Amino acid sequence: MPAHVLAYSEILSFYVLPFQIKESASQTRDVLKQHFNDLKGTLGKLLDERLVTLLQEVDAIEQETIKPLDDCQKLIEHGVHTAEDLVQEGEIAILGGVGEQNEKLWNFTKKASHIQLDSLPEVPLLVDVPCLSAQLDDSILNIVKDHIFKHGTVASRPPVQIEELIEKPGGIIVRWCKVDDDFIAQDYRLQFRKCTSNHFEDVYVGSETEFIVLHIDPNVDYQFRVCARGDGRQEWSPWSVPQMGHSTLVPHEWTAGFEGYSLSSRRNIALRNDSESSGVLYSSAPTYFCGQTLTFRVETVGQPDRRDSIGVCAEKQNGYDSLQRDQAVCISTNGAVFVNGKEMTNQLPAVTSGSTVTFDIEAVTLGSTNNNEGGNFKLRVTISSNNREVVFDWLLDQSCGSLYFGCSFFYPGWKVLVF
Repeated sequence: MPAHVLAYSEILSFYVLPFQIKESASQTRDVLKQHFNDLKGTLGKLLDERLVTLLQEVDAIEQETIKPLDDCQKLIEHGVHTAEDLVQEGEIAILGGVGEQNEKLWNFTKKASHIQLDSLPEVPLLVDVPCLSAQLDDSILNIVKDHIFKHGTVASRPPVQIEELIEKPGGIIVRWCKVDDDFIAQDYRLQFRKCTSNHFEDVYVGSETEFIVLHIDPNVDYQFRVCARGDGRQEWSPWSVPQMGHSTLVPHEWTAGFEGYSLSSRRNIALRNDSESSGVLYSSAPTYFCGQTLTFRVETVGQPDRRDSIGVCAEKQNGYDSLQRDQAVCISTNGAVFVNGKEMTNQLPAVTSGSTVTFDIEAVTLGSTNNNEGGNFKLRVTISSNNREVVFDWLLDQSCGSLYFGCSFFYPGWKVLVF
C-alpha cells in the first residue's frame, strides 16, 4: 500500500475511532436510562396492582364476617327497645282507674305473652371471630435486590461483527463472524437500512454466517448490522458496529412481456405460467460480465423436461425452445450440461426446489486458435449446483464483453430468481 494511502487511512482512523467510542457510549447511556426508567414504571405498576388486590381481599373478608355480628346487634337493640316500651306501657296501666286499669292490664298481659324477651341470638366466641393481619415476607427485598444487581451488562464490544460486504447485481452479500471465542451462538439476526432512513429492518434470522440482501438499489448507500443469540438464551446480544455498503452493479432483470412467463415487480424473478407459448426467456440486457458470479435460485419447481435450460449465451436468438444450442452454455433440470448444443459427459445433480445454480466465467484466450473446434474466443466456465461443479472451456466465434442469461421450461410451476 502506498505510504500516502496508509497515512490517510491512519489519519481517518484517528478521527473515526474516538467518535465511535463516544457515540456508542452516549447511545449506551440513553439505552440504560430508558430501560431502567421503563423498569421502574413497570415495577411500580405491578406493586400498585398487587396492593389493590390485597386491599380488596381485606374488604371482602371484613364485609363477609361483620354482617352476622351487625345483624345480631340490631336484633338485641330491637329487643331492648321493645322491653322498654313494654315496661312503660305496664306502668301506665297500673296508674290508671279501676275499670280502665283492668282493661289496660289485660291488654298489657296479652301483649307481653306474645313477646319473647328472654330470646337472644347466639353470639360467636371471640376465637371464632376473624382477626385480620398482613403476612409480608421481607425476604423478597433480598431476592429483588439480588436480581437487580445482576440485571444488565455493559459490553465493550459485541460478540459478532460484520466481516465482509460483497456487491452483487441488485444485492449485497453480507458475511459476519464471531469475535468472542467464549460466546456460543445459536442464531444470528441481520438488519439493514438505507443511510437516509432512521429505521433498521430485519432481513435474516438463522444460524448461517452469510446472507445475500436483495432488492438493493444501485449506487445507494446502505447500513448493515448483526447481533447474535447465545445458546439457550432468549435475549439478543448488542448490535455490531454498523457497516456501510452499496452496489455499483446493474441489477439483473428478465425481459418483460414474454407471454409464457410472469415476472416480479423488480423483474428478477420469473415464473413459468400456464400459457402454451414456449421459448427462451432472456435477460433484458447483457448484464453479466466475465469475472462475476451469476446465480440462479430455483424457488419452486414444476414437471421437469429434458429440454429445460438455465444458462448464458452470447446473444439472443429467437425461434429456439431451449438454450441447448450454439453460442450458449446451460444446465437442464435433470442436471445435464450443454455447451454449444452438445451434451457433456459430466453431469450435475438434478435441479430441485431451493437449488442454487452458479456460473463463473473467465476469459482464457483472445484471438485465433489453431484447432478444429471452431471459435476464436475461449472462456473458462464453472457451473456449480448442489455442492458439485463442472469446469470446461467454451469457444465462441467472437469476443463478448458481456453475456445474456436465459431460461426455458416446458411445463408451468418453475420459478427462478437471478442475482
